[in-house]
Amino acid sequence: MSGHSKWATIHRKKGLIDAERGKIFQKIAKEIQVAAKGTNGDPDMNPGLRMVIEKARSNNMPKDNIQKAIDKAVGNGGDVNFDSIRYEGYATHGIALMVDCLTDNKNRTAMLVRSTLTKHGGNLGTDGSVSYLFNRRGVIEFDAHDDFDKVMEIAINADSLDCIDNGDIYTVYTEPDNFLNVKKSFEEKGYQEFVTSEVTYVPDNKISLSDEDTEKVMNLINALEDIDDVSNVYHNLDI
Repeated sequence: MSGHSKWATIHRKKGLIDAERGKIFQKIAKEIQVAAKGTNGDPDMNPGLRMVIEKARSNNMPKDNIQKAIDKAVGNGGDVNFDSIRYEGYATHGIALMVDCLTDNKNRTAMLVRSTLTKHGGNLGTDGSVSYLFNRRGVIEFDAHDDFDKVMEIAINADSLDCIDNGDIYTVYTEPDNFLNVKKSFEEKGYQEFVTSEVTYVPDNKISLSDEDTEKVMNLINALEDIDDVSNVYHNLDI
């Protein structure tokens, strides 16, 4: 009986992981469609599309899924009508939140974001109320299995903004326009496996909270990310 229970537990966990992965792929597919809309779908001619495809690859999104999303946007599978909206606000303890959405129904999305914030003790702010606390940056992270000086030398030669040793993870920050060049520089030096590889928003400063308060804020962030229309949630919580 115990063996059966273990088998059931493994399959239940796998089902949850697969469901979560599927949700991530759906969100990224929306981003690809928006980036490819009105173009011929060639990433070499569309830097924005290249960035999203890079994000898709870093999340192990299958090539077929990526191509289907591009084809849909350029007319091989239907119209793409998503609006891009950003909501700014705060979680408890002054944690700043930027919530980026892609939606075909602005009223529905606004209601869901607002109600989720309220339920978890957060509140909406005005446009620009927290975005000034973040900078758009390329972020490349990989396991710290190599000499940090070697990593720093590659980062410097590729004109990266910063290179940080976080103990078990090395993090390289770049200007958005230089992200792909920096990543290519590392790949040419034999670095192929990245923990993170995307252009995102990085806070100027992070706020540390107690374990209990951190959990409360993360419950809000997770609830926002569970909304289908939400593509990204950026925050300045130190986790």
